[in-house]
Amino acid sequence: VQLVESGGGLVQAGGSTRLSCAASGSILELNAMGWYRQAPGKQRELVATLTSGGNTDYTDSVKGRFTISGDVAKKTVYLQMNSLNTEDTAVYYCVVGVVGSDRWSWGQGTQVTVSS
Repeated sequence: VQLVESGGGLVQAGGSTRLSCAASGSILELNAMGWYRQAPGKQRELVATLTSGGNTDYTDSVKGRFTISGDVAKKTVYLQMNSLNTEDTAVYYCVVGVVGSDRWSWGQGTQVTVSS
């Protein structure tokens, strides 16, 4: 599975940015896609998920600010990030759940830095 992420970069506090991820390779079927993040000195955190049925879920700290969208069947997912604050600074990783696997497959990560 190859995951190509784009977006992110340096954003001012209160601003917005959008992350994109496309999966390719010998993938039979995905059952979910999502985003993790890891801030310096902190554990990796699941931010948002999108299932093949269209269900979404978010970690509490981003509810109302972030929106996950995309099409799992088409192997694309996006993360719209609004009202960013410095605590959102992290490396954001795209993940996909492949049917038949009990583990996420990971992208290489993209840096989001929120400046105050």
